[in-house]
Amino acid sequence: MLVRCLEKIGAFVLDFLEYVGEVMLLTVETFHQLRRLPRMRHVLTQMSHLGVDSLSIVTLTMLFTGMVMTLQIGHEFVRFGAQSTIGGVITIAIGRELGPVLVGVVCAGRVGSAITAEISTMKVTEQIDALRVMATNPIGYLIVPRMLACVVMIPLLTVFGDAVGVVGGWIIATQYTGITSHLYLDSIDMFVITHDITGGLVKAAFFGVIIAVLGCYYGLHAPDGAEGVGKATTRSVVAAIVVIFMANCFLSIILYR
Repeated sequence: MLVRCLEKIGAFVLDFLEYVGEVMLLTVETFHQLRRLPRMRHVLTQMSHLGVDSLSIVTLTMLFTGMVMTLQIGHEFVRFGAQSTIGGVITIAIGRELGPVLVGVVCAGRVGSAITAEISTMKVTEQIDALRVMATNPIGYLIVPRMLACVVMIPLLTVFGDAVGVVGGWIIATQYTGITSHLYLDSIDMFVITHDITGGLVKAAFFGVIIAVLGCYYGLHAPDGAEGVGKATTRSVVAAIVVIFMANCFLSIILYR
């Protein structure tokens, strides 16, 4: 029994290390392919498809997040006489953590799944093999434009989401907790520094790389058949969300220690 348990643990560790190694090699190869910049038309198409089309869901997510946060802490801050800090606290929380993380998670679900489904379908229908036959590197042709689009658009979506979240907090603060707009905005000016926002944008750029690379990895390694496309998409979303939370912890330690 003990031997079987140790064998299973060893097999799991080896499989996990092999998986990490394959993802890292794909990441290195993707960055290596950046020396040959892709056609801007492909990048702009991906930016529109992966970024602009995500505005609505990012808006709703961040608006209600800012509103709920202010709803939960507003009266408590007023009760302890700290109403002059509500705007600053909400903005710092959204700028540092909630903005990049929630936008990353939302994009992992929408963007990551779209990338995986598209590439896995191309693999199943042998379109990727056709690219190799035509002496076209699939990584440079498929992955690099998507990674560039994610690295550019997810920080932009985060900036937009941060602003929407702060506006949502302002609505609740002024209409529900009874503080004035001047007090809310003045606390933002008093407590928030540039690094609170730029640090979150650095996180968002890393999350963009994670979403693009993992989405493409699971697409390239999708099992054959329509069922394989579904499995690859599910695994991609789950893996991207888990890695985003893990990376967020380490990035927070580095950026805000």
